[in-house]
Amino acid sequence: MCTTCGCGEDAGPRYTNLTAHPHDHDGDHQHEHDHQHDQDHDHGHAHEDGGSRTVVLEQRVLGRNDELAARNRRELAARRVVAINLMSSPGAGKTTLLERTIRELGGRPPISVLEGDQETAVDARRIRATGAAVVQVNTGAGCHLDAEMLRRGLDELDPPPDSVLVVENVGNLVCPALFDLGEHGRVVVMSVPEGDDKPVKYPHMFRTADLVLINKVDLLPYVSFDLLRCEEQLRSLNPTAEIVSLSATRGDGLADWYRWLTARVAATTSVAG
Repeated sequence: MCTTCGCGEDAGPRYTNLTAHPHDHDGDHQHEHDHQHDQDHDHGHAHEDGGSRTVVLEQRVLGRNDELAARNRRELAARRVVAINLMSSPGAGKTTLLERTIRELGGRPPISVLEGDQETAVDARRIRATGAAVVQVNTGAGCHLDAEMLRRGLDELDPPPDSVLVVENVGNLVCPALFDLGEHGRVVVMSVPEGDDKPVKYPHMFRTADLVLINKVDLLPYVSFDLLRCEEQLRSLNPTAEIVSLSATRGDGLADWYRWLTARVAATTSVAG
């Protein structure tokens, strides 16, 4: 987290709105806003007696984040927007999965995206090409998104009622698991080229998941990955999480992912209503 990994010690995240507005008839106009935001994080550094001080600062960081997350959850409920926190290591296929999801669901429900990366707007431009509203958050040295970043992104995106906001978190299997954003569901994507031992190597990430997507199953014949062993490890860590094996490129298992997403939206909006 921030107090131990030192993330976010630069000028703070930059927000770039790549959303196409209704007047953008040619689809090529980019309405971009860069905003500098001063993080309210405490970054502790342990010295001779720094161990206890670091723990106190970590608690302060997470405590303030949890307060903001609770506020986000109330605002999302008031807007009738369902937020999904999509997490993975780099290269697991989050963006490819989102592109196909947005196109195949065809606006039922409408999906907007808060895109998190340390630098560049490459993935945000891929999402914008699908027609979805997207805001890029570049975290600089930061290795995760937090509740304040979601709040700023929510203000920029202004998603319509009865829609889904997908937060594509920074590629990282450690810090994103620690930070509640105010989301209604946590989805972790892992891919078979990463190896079947990821759940036991990064247990906290998988313990916090509501759904685990095992992506790139089309590559199973070419890599060493024991699907049964991976699923057993996941269930031992998190018996309540749903597990879906899929290929975002070939299409295997996508119907199960869509079913989970639409069911989560229906359950959340019925409670909010």
